[in-house]
Amino acid sequence: MKTRHALALCAPLFALPATAADWAQVSAIFQERCVRCHEGEHAPLGLALSSHAAVMSGSWTGPVVRPDSPADSPLYGRITGRLQPQMPLDGPPFLDDAQIALLLGWVEAGAPGPDAAEAEAQAPVEAAPPDPRADGIVTFPEVERIFLQRCIECHSDNSKTGGPPEGLRLTSLAEILAGGDRIAVIPGNPLASEIIRRVEGRADPRMPFDGPPWLTPDQIALLRDWIEGGARDAEGNPALVPVGAQVRYRGLMTGPNEIDGIPFTITGVTRIDDRPQIGQRAEVRGRLAANGSIIATRLRDR
Repeated sequence: MKTRHALALCAPLFALPATAADWAQVSAIFQERCVRCHEGEHAPLGLALSSHAAVMSGSWTGPVVRPDSPADSPLYGRITGRLQPQMPLDGPPFLDDAQIALLLGWVEAGAPGPDAAEAEAQAPVEAAPPDPRADGIVTFPEVERIFLQRCIECHSDNSKTGGPPEGLRLTSLAEILAGGDRIAVIPGNPLASEIIRRVEGRADPRMPFDGPPWLTPDQIALLRDWIEGGARDAEGNPALVPVGAQVRYRGLMTGPNEIDGIPFTITGVTRIDDRPQIGQRAEVRGRLAANGSIIATRLRDR
């Protein structure tokens, strides 16, 4: 279905006249739809689209713009869906026909860069990156790029795997908090949050799935601080605890009612199979209480 959709999308594009464009027009599209992922040292495949020089440098796999054969440019293939996954990776919506025609026209014109005056005006100013903890809280915009650059290749409707694994989409704050087959973020409790367990390698398989390289210690610490502070939105409002949401995790029993240091509560209705002992591997399934604690519905050895 995805291939047929891509071909259907691309078919009318060849009938569109390519529109000559200058770098300012092209850069505006990149800034609006691309640089949230494709910028900085962690840009996917090393491809940055934040400046003309970066675009023309291409990615680790080679050039992405080919003025000698515009329609064969990997950039063009990605934005039309001729190459998968289609970009932008957090689409749909993808680029519209007019934007695609404009980018193709720019490549056909030789992919011109800014003139001298524009280049000087756009020259990056070297400055220390802002400290996301400077105001005492970490908000979603300060961790969003981590998800966009390292996670949504799989965890989105545009997934290279054909769909988000376990139904977990990580393309927006609402989807991250909603989780998939089970909750992935427990506001205020990073230790028990599946996202942290995966990126730290305490749960299998470690994420991102295409690692190594894994997330850097600084990136993991920032995600931890964001969840510890309540998984705050852009305005600084902490997320509500998803009362009743399902959780499931495996690890070593580190206490009578504790796995990998994560405490849980056993009640009279908790199903216990072959009561695991401290030091043994175990699995707990449960639901979240209003205070964010875990009420076990099942405990078994693994």
